[in-house]
This record gives sequence, C-alpha cells and structure tokens, in this order.
Amino acid sequence: TAICVVHAEGLCIPIKSLRWFPGTCYLMRRLEWRAALAAEYNAHGQALLQGDVARAWQHLERAHIIAQPMLREHLRSHWLMLRLALRERDTAEVAGQALRLVLVIPGNLSGRLPIGNIGRARVNAFRQMSIPSDLKKFVL
Repeated sequence: TAICVVHAEGLCIPIKSLRWFPGTCYLMRRLEWRAALAAEYNAHGQALLQGDVARAWQHLERAHIIAQPMLREHLRSHWLMLRLALRERDTAEVAGQALRLVLVIPGNLSGRLPIGNIGRARVNAFRQMSIPSDLKKFVL
C-alpha cells in the first residue's frame, strides 16, 4: 500500500511501505528533510528562471547546509553550485566547487564536516558557520 505524505509546501512524497523503516519518528524526520531539500532546490530553479542569481545562490547555500550529512545529496549540492558558477563564468567559484567535489567523499566518510558551512568558495571549506534557525532541526 502506497502512502503519500504532503509537506507544508504541497510537495507529495510517496512511500511504498513503512516496514522498511525502523520507526515513524525516523520516517517523518527523513520526509521533512527530503521535503526541505526539495523546496530549496525548487526555489533555486525558480530564482534562476526569474533571473535572480543572488537568490539562486542563497537557496543552494541553504540546500548545502541541509544536504551536508548525506553523501549523495552533498555531492549534488556542490554539482549544482559548480554548474551555476560555470553559467556565471565565476572562475574562483568554479575552482572552489571543483575542489569541494573532491573533498566531499573523504569528508562525509570520515565525518569531518564543518556544520553549517554554506559550501561556497568565498568561505573556508573547513569553517563551521552558524545555522539558520529554520534549518537547525535538519542538522543538529
């Protein structure tokens, strides 16, 4: 039996079976995490469609904070940052994102991730940063 959980932003997340998850608390936390990440990626895309590159970067930074603990999504956040940097012809950001793409795997596997880091080349890749209050539940 399929279950569909609708997040506050109207995003519907289908789940095939609860038996694959150890508990509903874990399930709901995971669903909230995925919905928040999807909302940031969607907002990034909308900002680009509207030509607002600064806002697109802000949403990618927020997505990075949420995605950081999960290897695949962490890689995806840096890949999207690299694509935007290439689009904007920002050579410093391109170089920074290329380096971060290399650092993601060892960082995630070792657990040495700077909590709250926005993932941009303009900040030190190893610096912890303050987490926006609305994102703390996804990180801490």
